[in-house]
Amino acid sequence: MEETLMLGVEGLKKTILHGGKGDMPRFITGSKVTFHFRTQLFNDERTVIDDSKVVGTPMEIVIGNMFKMEIWETLLCSMRIDEVAEFWCDTTHTGLYPMVAKSMRRIAEGKDPVDWHIHTCGMANMFAYHSLGYDDLDELMKEPKPLYFILELIKVQQPSDYNRESWALSDEERLKVVPVLHGQGNKLYKLGRYQEATQKYKEAIVCIKNVQTKNKAWEVPWLKLEKIGNTLTLNYCQCLLRMEEYYEVIEHTSDIINQHPGVMKAFYLRAKAHMEVWNEEEARQDYSRVLDLDPGMKKLVKKDLAVLSMRMEEKNEQDKTKYKGMF
Repeated sequence: MEETLMLGVEGLKKTILHGGKGDMPRFITGSKVTFHFRTQLFNDERTVIDDSKVVGTPMEIVIGNMFKMEIWETLLCSMRIDEVAEFWCDTTHTGLYPMVAKSMRRIAEGKDPVDWHIHTCGMANMFAYHSLGYDDLDELMKEPKPLYFILELIKVQQPSDYNRESWALSDEERLKVVPVLHGQGNKLYKLGRYQEATQKYKEAIVCIKNVQTKNKAWEVPWLKLEKIGNTLTLNYCQCLLRMEEYYEVIEHTSDIINQHPGVMKAFYLRAKAHMEVWNEEEARQDYSRVLDLDPGMKKLVKKDLAVLSMRMEEKNEQDKTKYKGMF
Protein backbone atom coordinates (compact mmCIF):
# COMPACT_ATOMS: atom_id res chain seq x y z
CA MET A 1 0.00 0.00 0.00
CA GLU A 2 1.39 3.37 -0.97
CA GLU A 3 2.09 5.92 1.72
CA THR A 4 2.80 9.56 0.92
CA LEU A 5 5.01 11.56 3.28
CA MET A 6 6.35 15.10 3.46
CA LEU A 7 10.02 15.23 4.46
CA GLY A 8 10.09 18.80 5.68
CA VAL A 9 12.02 19.95 2.61
CA GLU A 10 10.39 22.42 0.27
CA GLY A 11 9.80 21.10 -3.24
CA LEU A 12 10.03 17.45 -2.21
CA LYS A 13 7.43 14.71 -1.67
CA LYS A 14 7.98 11.03 -0.83
CA THR A 15 5.71 8.10 -1.63
CA ILE A 16 6.63 4.70 -0.17
CA LEU A 17 5.98 2.01 -2.80
CA HIS A 18 7.40 -0.93 -0.83
CA GLY A 19 8.15 -0.88 2.87
CA GLY A 20 11.64 -1.69 4.08
CA LYS A 21 12.76 -3.98 6.86
CA GLY A 22 14.30 -3.52 10.29
CA ASP A 23 15.25 -0.29 12.02
CA MET A 24 16.45 2.81 10.26
CA PRO A 25 20.06 2.36 9.13
CA ARG A 26 22.77 4.48 10.73
CA PHE A 27 23.67 7.22 8.26
CA ILE A 28 26.84 9.05 9.30
CA THR A 29 29.60 10.90 7.46
CA GLY A 30 31.53 8.26 5.54
CA SER A 31 28.69 5.73 5.33
CA LYS A 32 28.60 4.10 1.88
CA VAL A 33 25.07 3.77 0.52
CA THR A 34 24.27 1.32 -2.29
CA PHE A 35 20.98 1.75 -4.15
CA HIS A 36 19.16 1.42 -7.45
CA PHE A 37 17.51 4.44 -9.04
CA ARG A 38 15.13 5.24 -11.86
CA THR A 39 14.64 8.81 -13.06
CA GLN A 40 11.41 9.87 -14.77
CA LEU A 41 10.13 13.12 -16.19
CA PHE A 42 7.21 14.81 -14.49
CA ASN A 43 4.85 14.40 -17.45
CA ASP A 44 1.82 12.32 -18.43
CA GLU A 45 3.99 9.58 -19.91
CA ARG A 46 6.37 9.49 -16.92
CA THR A 47 9.20 9.26 -19.46
CA VAL A 48 12.13 7.23 -18.13
CA ILE A 49 15.42 9.10 -18.41
CA ASP A 50 17.78 6.70 -16.63
CA ASP A 51 17.42 3.32 -14.89
CA SER A 52 20.30 1.65 -13.06
CA LYS A 53 18.55 -1.74 -13.18
CA VAL A 54 18.58 -1.63 -16.97
CA VAL A 55 22.31 -0.97 -16.80
CA GLY A 56 22.62 -3.74 -14.23
CA THR A 57 24.83 -1.89 -11.75
CA PRO A 58 23.61 -0.15 -8.59
CA MET A 59 24.74 3.33 -7.61
CA GLU A 60 27.03 4.08 -4.66
CA ILE A 61 27.53 7.35 -2.80
CA VAL A 62 29.29 8.23 0.45
CA ILE A 63 27.39 10.37 2.95
CA GLY A 64 29.02 13.75 3.48
CA ASN A 65 31.20 13.38 0.40
CA MET A 66 29.67 16.33 -1.49
CA PHE A 67 28.01 14.26 -4.23
CA LYS A 68 26.70 16.69 -6.84
CA MET A 69 23.10 15.58 -6.32
CA GLU A 70 23.11 16.50 -2.63
CA ILE A 71 19.35 15.97 -2.43
CA TRP A 72 19.90 12.23 -2.96
CA GLU A 73 21.55 12.06 0.47
CA THR A 74 18.39 13.54 2.00
CA LEU A 75 16.20 11.08 0.12
CA LEU A 76 18.26 8.00 0.97
CA CYS A 77 18.60 8.94 4.63
CA SER A 78 14.80 8.72 4.94
CA MET A 79 14.75 5.05 3.84
CA ARG A 80 15.07 1.57 5.32
CA ILE A 81 16.90 -1.39 3.76
CA ASP A 82 14.90 -2.92 0.86
CA GLU A 83 12.51 0.04 0.84
CA VAL A 84 11.38 1.32 -2.55
CA ALA A 85 10.20 4.92 -2.60
CA GLU A 86 9.23 7.50 -5.18
CA PHE A 87 10.38 11.06 -4.67
CA TRP A 88 8.94 14.01 -6.54
CA CYS A 89 11.49 16.83 -6.70
CA ASP A 90 10.93 20.28 -8.16
CA THR A 91 13.54 22.17 -10.17
CA THR A 92 15.16 23.52 -7.00
CA HIS A 93 16.66 20.06 -6.55
CA THR A 94 17.05 18.78 -10.13
CA GLY A 95 19.20 21.43 -11.86
CA LEU A 96 22.45 19.43 -11.66
CA TYR A 97 20.93 16.11 -12.66
CA PRO A 98 21.93 16.31 -16.38
CA MET A 99 25.64 16.58 -15.51
CA VAL A 100 25.42 13.71 -13.02
CA ALA A 101 23.49 11.62 -15.54
CA LYS A 102 26.09 12.18 -18.26
CA SER A 103 28.85 10.87 -16.03
CA MET A 104 26.84 7.79 -15.09
CA ARG A 105 25.89 7.08 -18.70
CA ARG A 106 29.47 7.22 -19.92
CA ILE A 107 30.46 4.66 -17.31
CA ALA A 108 27.51 2.43 -18.28
CA GLU A 109 28.54 2.67 -21.95
CA GLY A 110 32.00 1.43 -21.09
CA LYS A 111 33.61 4.78 -21.80
CA ASP A 112 36.30 6.30 -19.65
CA PRO A 113 34.81 6.55 -16.14
CA VAL A 114 37.10 9.43 -15.33
CA ASP A 115 35.02 11.52 -17.69
CA TRP A 116 37.25 14.58 -18.10
CA HIS A 117 34.40 16.92 -19.06
CA ILE A 118 32.20 16.32 -16.05
CA HIS A 119 34.98 16.23 -13.53
CA THR A 120 36.45 19.57 -14.52
CA CYS A 121 33.43 21.78 -14.12
CA GLY A 122 29.99 21.01 -15.47
CA MET A 123 28.97 24.59 -16.19
CA ALA A 124 32.35 25.51 -17.70
CA ASN A 125 32.04 22.43 -19.87
CA MET A 126 28.62 23.53 -21.09
CA PHE A 127 30.01 26.90 -22.15
CA ALA A 128 33.01 25.29 -23.85
CA TYR A 129 31.23 22.49 -25.66
CA HIS A 130 27.59 23.65 -25.75
CA SER A 131 26.42 20.08 -25.25
CA LEU A 132 26.55 17.23 -22.79
CA GLY A 133 26.43 14.77 -25.68
CA TYR A 134 22.87 13.56 -25.05
CA ASP A 135 19.86 15.37 -26.50
CA ASP A 136 17.54 14.68 -23.56
CA LEU A 137 20.12 15.89 -21.04
CA ASP A 138 20.84 19.00 -23.12
CA GLU A 139 17.12 19.77 -23.06
CA LEU A 140 16.99 19.32 -19.29
CA MET A 141 20.04 21.53 -18.86
CA LYS A 142 18.47 24.32 -20.93
CA GLU A 143 15.08 23.98 -19.26
CA PRO A 144 15.18 22.20 -15.86
CA LYS A 145 12.02 20.25 -15.02
CA PRO A 146 10.64 18.51 -11.93
CA LEU A 147 11.67 14.86 -11.79
CA TYR A 148 10.64 11.63 -10.13
CA PHE A 149 13.40 9.57 -8.50
CA ILE A 150 12.40 5.99 -7.67
CA LEU A 151 15.01 4.69 -5.23
CA GLU A 152 15.57 1.22 -3.79
CA LEU A 153 17.93 1.11 -0.81
CA ILE A 154 20.11 -2.01 -0.96
CA LYS A 155 22.63 -1.58 1.86
CA VAL A 156 24.39 0.91 4.11
CA GLN A 157 28.01 0.27 5.13
CA GLN A 158 29.76 2.12 7.93
CA PRO A 159 33.22 3.67 7.26
CA SER A 160 34.98 0.81 9.07
CA ASP A 161 33.09 -1.84 7.09
CA TYR A 162 34.59 -1.28 3.63
CA ASN A 163 37.87 -0.41 1.93
CA ARG A 164 37.68 3.25 1.02
CA GLU A 165 38.44 3.88 -2.63
CA SER A 166 39.68 7.27 -3.78
CA TRP A 167 36.18 8.56 -4.53
CA ALA A 168 35.21 7.88 -0.90
CA LEU A 169 38.02 9.96 0.60
CA SER A 170 37.72 13.45 2.05
CA ASP A 171 39.11 16.33 -0.01
CA GLU A 172 42.15 16.60 2.23
CA GLU A 173 42.82 12.87 1.88
CA ARG A 174 42.43 13.08 -1.89
CA LEU A 175 44.98 15.86 -2.24
CA LYS A 176 47.47 13.93 -0.12
CA VAL A 177 47.11 10.73 -2.16
CA VAL A 178 47.46 12.40 -5.60
CA PRO A 179 51.30 12.71 -5.59
CA VAL A 180 51.56 9.15 -4.30
CA LEU A 181 49.40 7.81 -7.15
CA HIS A 182 51.26 10.03 -9.63
CA GLY A 183 54.60 8.59 -8.54
CA GLN A 184 53.29 5.03 -8.68
CA GLY A 185 51.99 5.65 -12.21
CA ASN A 186 55.35 7.04 -13.35
CA LYS A 187 57.19 4.04 -11.92
CA LEU A 188 54.85 1.58 -13.64
CA TYR A 189 55.22 3.48 -16.92
CA LYS A 190 59.00 3.20 -16.78
CA LEU A 191 58.62 -0.54 -16.18
CA GLY A 192 56.45 -0.84 -19.28
CA ARG A 193 53.37 -1.78 -17.26
CA TYR A 194 51.16 0.70 -19.09
CA GLN A 195 47.75 -0.73 -18.20
CA GLU A 196 48.56 -0.61 -14.50
CA ALA A 197 49.98 2.89 -14.87
CA THR A 198 46.74 4.13 -16.45
CA GLN A 199 44.80 2.94 -13.40
CA LYS A 200 47.03 4.96 -11.08
CA TYR A 201 46.78 8.08 -13.24
CA LYS A 202 43.00 7.74 -13.56
CA GLU A 203 42.57 7.35 -9.82
CA ALA A 204 44.67 10.47 -9.23
CA ILE A 205 42.64 12.40 -11.83
CA VAL A 206 39.39 11.43 -10.13
CA CYS A 207 40.75 12.75 -6.83
CA ILE A 208 41.79 16.07 -8.39
CA LYS A 209 38.61 16.60 -10.36
CA ASN A 210 36.33 15.78 -7.42
CA VAL A 211 38.07 18.42 -5.33
CA GLN A 212 38.05 20.83 -8.26
CA THR A 213 34.25 20.76 -8.58
CA LYS A 214 34.04 22.55 -5.22
CA ASN A 215 36.12 25.50 -6.47
CA LYS A 216 34.84 28.30 -8.66
CA ALA A 217 35.82 27.72 -12.28
CA TRP A 218 38.79 29.67 -13.66
CA GLU A 219 39.77 31.18 -10.32
CA VAL A 220 43.27 30.55 -8.91
CA PRO A 221 42.52 27.46 -6.73
CA TRP A 222 40.59 25.86 -9.61
CA LEU A 223 43.37 26.62 -12.11
CA LYS A 224 46.04 25.12 -9.86
CA LEU A 225 44.07 21.89 -9.70
CA GLU A 226 43.42 22.09 -13.45
CA LYS A 227 47.16 22.22 -14.12
CA ILE A 228 47.76 19.11 -12.01
CA GLY A 229 44.84 17.34 -13.68
CA ASN A 230 46.15 18.17 -17.15
CA THR A 231 49.60 16.82 -16.28
CA LEU A 232 48.06 13.56 -15.08
CA THR A 233 45.84 13.35 -18.16
CA LEU A 234 48.82 13.77 -20.49
CA ASN A 235 50.72 11.05 -18.62
CA TYR A 236 47.64 8.89 -19.05
CA CYS A 237 47.68 9.66 -22.78
CA GLN A 238 51.33 8.62 -23.03
CA CYS A 239 50.29 5.21 -21.72
CA LEU A 240 47.45 5.08 -24.25
CA LEU A 241 49.90 5.75 -27.07
CA ARG A 242 51.97 2.78 -25.95
CA MET A 243 48.78 0.71 -25.79
CA GLU A 244 47.82 1.85 -29.35
CA GLU A 245 44.62 3.53 -28.16
CA TYR A 246 45.15 6.40 -30.58
CA TYR A 247 41.61 7.71 -30.93
CA GLU A 248 41.24 7.98 -27.15
CA VAL A 249 44.47 9.98 -27.08
CA ILE A 250 43.04 12.34 -29.70
CA GLU A 251 39.86 12.74 -27.65
CA HIS A 252 41.56 13.56 -24.35
CA THR A 253 44.25 15.83 -25.77
CA SER A 254 41.60 17.69 -27.79
CA ASP A 255 39.66 18.29 -24.58
CA ILE A 256 42.72 19.92 -23.03
CA ILE A 257 43.53 21.94 -26.15
CA ASN A 258 39.96 23.26 -26.42
CA GLN A 259 40.19 24.81 -22.96
CA HIS A 260 43.96 25.41 -22.73
CA PRO A 261 45.37 26.01 -26.25
CA GLY A 262 48.83 26.79 -24.90
CA VAL A 263 49.65 23.29 -23.61
CA MET A 264 52.42 22.15 -25.94
CA LYS A 265 52.52 18.55 -24.77
CA ALA A 266 48.84 18.08 -25.64
CA PHE A 267 49.55 19.09 -29.25
CA TYR A 268 52.61 16.84 -29.37
CA LEU A 269 50.80 13.74 -28.13
CA ARG A 270 47.84 14.44 -30.41
CA ALA A 271 50.22 14.84 -33.36
CA LYS A 272 51.74 11.42 -32.65
CA ALA A 273 48.26 9.86 -32.36
CA HIS A 274 47.16 11.46 -35.65
CA MET A 275 50.32 10.13 -37.31
CA GLU A 276 49.48 6.58 -36.18
CA VAL A 277 46.00 6.69 -37.72
CA TRP A 278 47.19 8.25 -41.02
CA ASN A 279 45.76 11.73 -40.38
CA GLU A 280 48.67 13.42 -42.12
CA GLU A 281 47.27 16.95 -42.38
CA GLU A 282 46.12 16.99 -38.74
CA ALA A 283 49.48 15.65 -37.57
CA ARG A 284 51.41 18.30 -39.47
CA GLN A 285 49.17 21.06 -38.11
CA ASP A 286 49.73 19.86 -34.54
CA TYR A 287 53.49 19.59 -35.02
CA SER A 288 53.46 23.16 -36.33
CA ARG A 289 51.71 24.30 -33.14
CA VAL A 290 54.30 22.41 -31.08
CA LEU A 291 57.07 24.45 -32.69
CA ASP A 292 55.13 27.69 -32.21
CA LEU A 293 54.81 26.96 -28.50
CA ASP A 294 58.29 25.51 -27.94
CA PRO A 295 60.97 26.03 -30.62
CA GLY A 296 63.24 23.81 -28.53
CA MET A 297 61.24 20.83 -29.81
CA LYS A 298 62.55 21.42 -33.37
CA LYS A 299 64.93 18.45 -33.48
CA LEU A 300 62.33 15.99 -32.15
CA VAL A 301 59.58 17.31 -34.41
CA LYS A 302 61.87 17.17 -37.45
CA LYS A 303 62.56 13.50 -36.71
CA ASP A 304 58.84 12.70 -36.31
CA LEU A 305 57.95 14.53 -39.53
CA ALA A 306 60.59 12.56 -41.42
CA VAL A 307 59.03 9.34 -40.15
CA LEU A 308 55.57 10.63 -41.08
CA SER A 309 56.69 11.46 -44.65
CA MET A 310 58.30 8.05 -45.09
CA ARG A 311 55.26 6.21 -43.77
CA MET A 312 52.86 8.19 -45.95
CA GLU A 313 54.98 7.42 -49.04
CA GLU A 314 54.93 3.72 -48.15
CA LYS A 315 51.19 3.81 -47.62
CA ASN A 316 50.59 5.59 -50.92
CA GLU A 317 52.67 2.97 -52.76
CA GLN A 318 50.77 0.18 -51.03
CA ASP A 319 47.46 1.81 -51.97
CA LYS A 320 48.54 2.10 -55.62
CA THR A 321 49.45 -1.58 -55.70
CA LYS A 322 46.28 -2.58 -53.89
CA TYR A 323 43.93 -0.71 -56.22
CA LYS A 324 45.92 -1.26 -59.43
CA GLY A 325 43.70 -2.61 -62.16
CA MET A 326 40.48 -1.95 -60.28
CA PHE A 327 39.57 1.02 -62.47
